[in-house]
Amino acid sequence: MTQGTKPRTVAIVQARLGSTRLPGKVLLDLAGAPMLARVVHRVRRAGSLDEVVIATTTEPADDALAALCTAEGWPCFRGSRDDVLDRYYRAALQHQADLVVRVCADCPLIEPAIIDRVVGELRECRPRADYACNVLPRPTYPLGLDVEAFWFETLSGVWREDRNPAWREHVTPFVYHHPARFAIQGVLHDRDLSAMRWTVDTPEDLELMRRIYAAFGHDGFSWQEVLTLLEANPQWLEVNRHIPQHVVQ
Repeated sequence: MTQGTKPRTVAIVQARLGSTRLPGKVLLDLAGAPMLARVVHRVRRAGSLDEVVIATTTEPADDALAALCTAEGWPCFRGSRDDVLDRYYRAALQHQADLVVRVCADCPLIEPAIIDRVVGELRECRPRADYACNVLPRPTYPLGLDVEAFWFETLSGVWREDRNPAWREHVTPFVYHHPARFAIQGVLHDRDLSAMRWTVDTPEDLELMRRIYAAFGHDGFSWQEVLTLLEANPQWLEVNRHIPQHVVQ
């Protein structure tokens, strides 16, 4: 990328069918479409993106994911099952990304406006930041609206240096465990909504998402509309309230 040109911004959605608690979850139905389709449709509405790529594995179990991508015309990269950092690096390299956005396929309420905000913070931060996200220095959005954005140079450096298999499985821990080496830009909401759980890892999570999607009947709603819906139906939040939240470490 030459100075002054707009960075080619690629969202990479990591997806596989090998979930232990909810097998095949990213292909489960949400209001008549697979969860992965709902995620892709929502991510694609982010105006900051040039391309959205699905990054799955080379495992035979994920052939069904690759087939869905082919049927829908979605770019798909297949790589390592456990070394997700390598999968991201090679997908970004293949699709000539200058700026990479990381999204998980089990987040069917992912919000395009939040993607645009995180990408904007990374692009516009002066002095230049290496990495931006909306979970550091602390999470303030519901779990499931998580967005990370980083330059390809950041990704390639981490790919070369990170030797911790557990970190490589989660792509970016090397960055936030070395705050002296990386300039990190946090994006905070003005209300702390982090107790809400809007991701899908259990049958209870799926039940909440199905209630939300049934209420709208489509995936074109905003996350603020979901808040309004849940304020009108507070009992829905009890469905998965007991599931422990993951904390960035």
